[in-house]
Amino acid sequence: MKRDAATVGLRRRLGALVYDAIAAFAVLYFAAFAPVLASGDALAPGNPLFTLYLVLVLFGYFGLSWTRGRTIGMQAWKIEIVSVDGGRPGWAAAARRFAAAALSLALGGLGYFVALGSRERLTWPDRFSRTRLVRQDALNGRGSS
Repeated sequence: MKRDAATVGLRRRLGALVYDAIAAFAVLYFAAFAPVLASGDALAPGNPLFTLYLVLVLFGYFGLSWTRGRTIGMQAWKIEIVSVDGGRPGWAAAARRFAAAALSLALGGLGYFVALGSRERLTWPDRFSRTRLVRQDALNGRGSS
């Protein structure tokens, strides 16, 4: 069966995920400075407010990126995110995608590997947020390469 030229395979998704993991680490690294500077000392490990703060910062990075069409990793791998109606996803879709991605990663990537058995190559985050990843070259009318 021939797949849609715009579908994004697992290899490309995982490549973008690795790039985004590096970007997320950098965002969290620098975001952690503000509370430490404000308190004047190191924060206790497992501090629930600090953990919540970091999760919100991470959601802010991904949510802002997804509502604008792509993360840094997606940009490098020439991928865009679109809602099922073809537009940009909103913040509610970004929140659902973030939650599904966290669950997928917590389960060892299971929510991403389900794309291997999906004809449409959809992952749990795609399905739950009603979004999908598409290749930029297909969106721009240049066909697949």
